[in-house]
Amino acid sequence: MTYTEAQHEATTDNARLRAWVAEVAELTRPDAIHWCDGSDEEYEQLAQTLLDAGTFERLSDEKRPGSFLARSDPADVARVEDRTFICSQHESDAGPTNNWFDPAEMREKMTGLFTGSMQGRTMYVVPFSMGPIGSPISYIGVQLTDSAYVAASMRIMTRMGQAALDVLGADGEFVPCLHSVGMPLTEGVEDVSWPCNAENKYIVHFPETREIWSYGSGYGGNALLGKKCFALRIASVMARDEGWMAEHMLILKLTSPGGVVKYVTAAFPSACGKTNLAMMIPTVPGWKVETIGDDIAWMKFGADGRLYAVNPEYGFFGVAPGTGVLTNPNAIRTLVRNSVFTNCAKTDDGDVWWEGLTPEPPAHATDWHGNDWTPASEKPSSHPNARFTTPAAQCPSIAPEWEDPKGVPIDAMLFGGRRATVVPLVHEARDWEHGVFLGSTMSSETTAAQAGAVGKLRFDPMAMLPFCGYHMADYFAHWLEVGRRDGAQLPRIFYVNWFRKDDDGRFLWPGYGENSRVLAWIFRRCEGSTEAEETPIGLVPRTGHGGIDTDGLDISDEALTELLAVDPEQWKQQLQQVREYFERFGERLPPELWTQLNKLEERLG
Repeated sequence: MTYTEAQHEATTDNARLRAWVAEVAELTRPDAIHWCDGSDEEYEQLAQTLLDAGTFERLSDEKRPGSFLARSDPADVARVEDRTFICSQHESDAGPTNNWFDPAEMREKMTGLFTGSMQGRTMYVVPFSMGPIGSPISYIGVQLTDSAYVAASMRIMTRMGQAALDVLGADGEFVPCLHSVGMPLTEGVEDVSWPCNAENKYIVHFPETREIWSYGSGYGGNALLGKKCFALRIASVMARDEGWMAEHMLILKLTSPGGVVKYVTAAFPSACGKTNLAMMIPTVPGWKVETIGDDIAWMKFGADGRLYAVNPEYGFFGVAPGTGVLTNPNAIRTLVRNSVFTNCAKTDDGDVWWEGLTPEPPAHATDWHGNDWTPASEKPSSHPNARFTTPAAQCPSIAPEWEDPKGVPIDAMLFGGRRATVVPLVHEARDWEHGVFLGSTMSSETTAAQAGAVGKLRFDPMAMLPFCGYHMADYFAHWLEVGRRDGAQLPRIFYVNWFRKDDDGRFLWPGYGENSRVLAWIFRRCEGSTEAEETPIGLVPRTGHGGIDTDGLDISDEALTELLAVDPEQWKQQLQQVREYFERFGERLPPELWTQLNKLEERLG
């Protein structure tokens, strides 16, 4: 690919950035350097480069204009948590839930891997803003990468290009993100459509110096370093040090039939309906649900003491299988154009397909390996972690405020997991400290519970287990510290569970758009217009008048009673699992959480 001189040159006078780019170029020895400007013309050039390399296939302009399909190397299909490292100066600061590596040793190892790693390739300089351009809640990053796929994806996922450099200015701070697919084109080496280094993958974070180094993978959160690496692992450390919050949370705008607006964040582990909730079409008449963000929330205190949130991302990077016209129609409408699909199937008419997209599968398709596929095939057409990358602005439910540099004021925070038993449809924390306890004990059942018994719990506190850049107990302490801030007007905290089942294994709650009924109750709690029942675990909706609106919903009074039931014996059964989990964090676990656990045990009797 040939670039003009203007594209070669940096349009920045930030001396630190220029020096870093020169230093990395000397180490990695690329054939060319391209400073990304974020323009439409540049994106078209990147796409053509990827088409020429066989990485992209153009989809039908009639079916899905401006969109492409990529198939990764089968050894490079998902985040690699076992190759993800937090290289804090002291091992104790990484905590028991992270992989730690000595930072000096890791720098030496990675420097060896990066030496000459970009030979035969172009190094793209990708400046990007996480959060609206110029927002006081936003931060600038710069990724150096030898992957055109990454550069193109970062344009969709972040506010990428010259605008980010303009905000950075001559002396602005940025988070340096270094990435290589780890396949230099040295003499005799032929390029492939999906370059990677399956044997040597490292996703490395240096929290004290705010650096990210990623090697060997070209896929997803391993390679799009603005996403989990920056927006959560490094940002969580920044947030702790600077007194704000970087959370694995969607952001919703709720508007009542009376025109009152409230904003809600929600943290759920994977496979718990997070994206579906973020783009929900409500079933309750007169209510409106709009999307601010589907995955990550950055929150800072405003002058009024409230937490104001922005979505640091510019696009949606969603799991395709299971996303369909029935489960998430707004997501499907978002994907109609200008999207990149990875490891999905391709239909004979030039569109994409995956399991769950439509009720009926195509009669024939090309699967994610490039092989023929029919509904009779033994294997799925698409990888379980197949992804779509699409501009958030295309979402029909996107709220006008999603790019407001001030952020939106948060009224409520939701936690949740996938629990077939024990946990009611919704309960409210008594106060902030109790809410932190609820978030710290977020869990899903990994084994089926029989006859009401509690299954084996997998804890995922605040849905941050793989994404917290420091010791999880210190993270809990940071949440508690946020609650002690002078003048803070804190959101209410709720715990939801859409997945409770009856004794025959059937879901008691219909979910999807009907979850708007729970959001409406939470809204009314925030405005003080409805009461709740006191239970040992917190406050639950009353059954009957003043509780959850079930008008027009095919659900029996018995099912609703079961959905909201709090059985002290069942709760007592799981306390030992919670204790063992807390003990994992040792003396660093805040004593307030032990106090909350002991109080819960007392209330359960």
